[in-house]
Amino acid sequence: MATATSQPSAPSTPSTPALGSAGEWIRRAGTVPATDTYPGVDELLASFRALAALHPERITERRIGTSRLGEPLPCFTVRPDTVGSPGGASKGSGGPVPQFVVVGGVHPNEPVGAVTALHLATTLCEDDALRAHFGGAWHIVPCVDPDGARLNEGWFAVPTDKRLYGRHFYRPAGDEQVEWTFPFAYRDAYFDRVLPETLALMRLLDATEPRFLTTLHNCESGGAYYYVNRPAPELYGLLEAVPPAVGIPLATGEPEAAHSPRYAPSVYGVIDMRDAYDYLDGLGADAAAEISGASSAAYTEPYGTFYFAAEVPHWAHPEADDDTPVPERHAEVVRERADGLRSTGELLNRVLETAGPELTIATPFLRAVKDFVPSLTKFAALESARADGLEERYATVAERYACRHSVHSFRIRFGGMLLRALAAEVTAGTATPTVRRCHQELERAYSGWEDEAAPAIGDPIPIATLAGIQYAALLAAADHANRTEPTGTPDTVDP
Repeated sequence: MATATSQPSAPSTPSTPALGSAGEWIRRAGTVPATDTYPGVDELLASFRALAALHPERITERRIGTSRLGEPLPCFTVRPDTVGSPGGASKGSGGPVPQFVVVGGVHPNEPVGAVTALHLATTLCEDDALRAHFGGAWHIVPCVDPDGARLNEGWFAVPTDKRLYGRHFYRPAGDEQVEWTFPFAYRDAYFDRVLPETLALMRLLDATEPRFLTTLHNCESGGAYYYVNRPAPELYGLLEAVPPAVGIPLATGEPEAAHSPRYAPSVYGVIDMRDAYDYLDGLGADAAAEISGASSAAYTEPYGTFYFAAEVPHWAHPEADDDTPVPERHAEVVRERADGLRSTGELLNRVLETAGPELTIATPFLRAVKDFVPSLTKFAALESARADGLEERYATVAERYACRHSVHSFRIRFGGMLLRALAAEVTAGTATPTVRRCHQELERAYSGWEDEAAPAIGDPIPIATLAGIQYAALLAAADHANRTEPTGTPDTVDP
């Protein structure tokens, strides 16, 4: 992907909305340069460094940490015009210079944020009016998990290919995910196995005490939706207007996490591990055993930071925002999902248990499936229990779609990673006859899952459109944070 460029904003005219207006933020959704590929780690960092070379007076690079495999983790800071210090930072949410933190690659299978981050940095360097409007320092981490991102680069060059996506997919095990390994202590749960990448973010967040934080995410298929860490009613209408403005539906069906509060049809409260603990405990699960760490949003609570995330889908589907009732009851479609997850988990568990004793290569894929595959049957049991407590009503088209699509998603993701773990043994010449048989069995099942998933996934969305939604929405959310008094009280963040 070539370095993204953008033109400085023209002065406001009758046809150009003023900076800070809803119309201006929505307009900016269409300003991201077109691209057909996602950048790999090296390409992304080279683009940021080329930008810094063009604007040395405006943007600086510093290292904030090191990945588990030894890669430096850079942060690029765009300084405001009013700050003379080299780092551009004036510590404190309530200080004279607001701090904005933007983090890409917190989940390495979610590369939209790489394009968004580069466009944001480019625009901040080139657009004096935008930079002056916010009046703060922007700290942008292009990719905080380069080790994981490299394991997804096999599909970044052809992101519209659904089969390539699944067969080159990687998502780390839960306790290896940067976003979910912040310190956490609640009831019987305790987590302090912080990753080096997470520690790097903790240091950045402690140093800046940001007024605004966004971690750049994307989902798989359906429609767009958002997370905020506290209610912001004045923001909802604008957020809901951004995706339709560029032809993308909202996601109004089943939420990603049943315990997250819904503030608006596509706006949710952040996924909070305390809520997750109480939810799991209420369904009879061993909550302490299922939960690892907290999120970046939770970590910045003492600073009063406004946290925001925009989830945009690789593929759009017309049923994602269709609230028409269907013949099935809500509980029925949830039970249907539970059945699909259970059967998927049983097959993958059988393959993993059969081949496991003879697998000799400790790949990241194997670590991931050992974490995710057993969770499928557990999740199925939780969904069955949830269905028993749902109110008696008909499901919507969007809810039915979300339930059915999620089964396809788990099959493609986890089945694909298990295939990669088995294929590593075959390629290395260490596969026993048992491992080869398991590989062949899973290959047959997986090919069938690919055929079933293809029509449910939907149509590919241009990368510039996805990054445009994320870019426009985060600017609007950052503007909201800049106009709002921080709500937290700095305190020690203990694990």
